[in-house]
Amino acid sequence: MVDVAREAGVAHVTVSRVLNGHPSVRPQTRERVVAAIERLGYRRNDLARSLKSGRSMAIGLVIAGSDLFELPRTLRGVEGAAQQSGYWVNMSSWQGGDADQLAATVDRLISQAAEGIAVIADRPLVAGALERMVTRVPMTVVTSGDLTNPAIGSVELDQELGARLATRHLLELGHRDIVHLTGHLAVFDARARVDGWRAEMREAGVTSPEMLEGDFTAASGYRLGLELARRRRRPTAVFAGNDQMAIGVLAAFAEEGVAVPGDVSLVGFDDMKGSEYLVPSLTTVRQDFVALGRTSIEVLVGMIGGARPRHHLIAPTLIVRRSAAPPR
Repeated sequence: MVDVAREAGVAHVTVSRVLNGHPSVRPQTRERVVAAIERLGYRRNDLARSLKSGRSMAIGLVIAGSDLFELPRTLRGVEGAAQQSGYWVNMSSWQGGDADQLAATVDRLISQAAEGIAVIADRPLVAGALERMVTRVPMTVVTSGDLTNPAIGSVELDQELGARLATRHLLELGHRDIVHLTGHLAVFDARARVDGWRAEMREAGVTSPEMLEGDFTAASGYRLGLELARRRRRPTAVFAGNDQMAIGVLAAFAEEGVAVPGDVSLVGFDDMKGSEYLVPSLTTVRQDFVALGRTSIEVLVGMIGGARPRHHLIAPTLIVRRSAAPPR
């Protein structure tokens, strides 16, 4: 800044005021300072600023796991919210291990002056590691399922509500025989969707609905779809655990001559790219992953400002297309 001040013929404090948008600088003086900055290629020294102010305006981000669904959209939400709040993001990754290794990853970001830590997590990988974690800065976690550590904020998409929306849509169309093809039941999201489907069916007076376990792959949807198509008495509707499984069901039904939605209605989950171009276009549940990432940073920034940790659920949206209709 001393070099810029000398180049522009102004005092050092005037350069500081221009850089901070202070209204007391005359337009002509501001123009001279900006021109000097451009000629000299001046850039702020964020480290020096943080030492002076005691604020780094940095957030640490830990990517925990290698199989995180829709990670790019979640990261877009993280980055957008951080920029809007005046923070920059410093990222690291942790691919499993014990709690001490996760703590070391977090501490490395804190040592780089991160004011808070956000974790985007594969739940089986972090659930145990976070239970007793103590950090020197606020922390939020993007994952499925409540965390019991009261010092950590958390954000998740409401899987149970999404399953309720899908099931309710089929019930409102007049279906009662709705089979749920689940994801792998060792996965939290799959169990939460089962809970939502079962609760909605129970409230509609259907006490023993049928479910068949898959694993969230199109192959498992195809296998279970063939099983249903070859039954003498088929269900009138299928709620697939995700859109991949719904694709497999569509392929199996097409091979066996089962019309969708003429013979059996079908609803998926995720609103994956291209689901609107399936034949028929797929009714499904949309999850807002950009909002997921954005909310995690909003919660974290609030905690940096003194707010208490909290658990935040983001509601999904039912997207109605052509794969579901009233039963014949």
